[in-house]
Amino acid sequence: MSDKSITIRPAVPGDAASFLSIYAPYILNTAITYEYVVPTEEAFAGRIRHVLEKYPYLAAEVNGKVVGYAYASAYGVRAAYGWTAETSIYVDWNCKGLGIGKALYQTMEACLTAQGVCTLVANIAWPEEEGDPYLTRDSVAFHRHMGYELVGTLRYMGCKFGRWYHLAVMEKYLGPHNMDPTPILPFSAVRAEIFPGKPI
Repeated sequence: MSDKSITIRPAVPGDAASFLSIYAPYILNTAITYEYVVPTEEAFAGRIRHVLEKYPYLAAEVNGKVVGYAYASAYGVRAAYGWTAETSIYVDWNCKGLGIGKALYQTMEACLTAQGVCTLVANIAWPEEEGDPYLTRDSVAFHRHMGYELVGTLRYMGCKFGRWYHLAVMEKYLGPHNMDPTPILPFSAVRAEIFPGKPI
């Protein structure tokens, strides 16, 4: 499969079931997410709606099948964090290594750049040692490949499967950090620019 066969589109609340089919194995079988319980479809649809109020939530499809998703969210509630966003991505376990994550992140970065976001942060679960049965270090390698820099590690941040895990903190700059930045635009204001011809 080449990148050309991957379609990236804005997500809708109706994608909740497809997204949950991807996300549930991460919850139940890995420490990649610190969530314990698979949310209901209704609750997950609510998460999508909440993100789309301000940030991009994207779906990746191959031949009409959803194979991954990514979204951005507020890094913090204080006003000064307004130009920083936290990124998250999940790809179907059977479709890794096919360029889906790269395509999702590239499109999301285009959206966030158009919105005026300057800094991206990724908080990534990190195992104490290589060979952990529930967590690899692949996500850090992926983010580094996408231009993120490891800036620190928060130790013993999550306990899952009877093990303690850390958080690797990575960041990427999308644009200049001006002294008087313009407030960022909502995703709805740049959606037509990034996805021309797509219904809103």
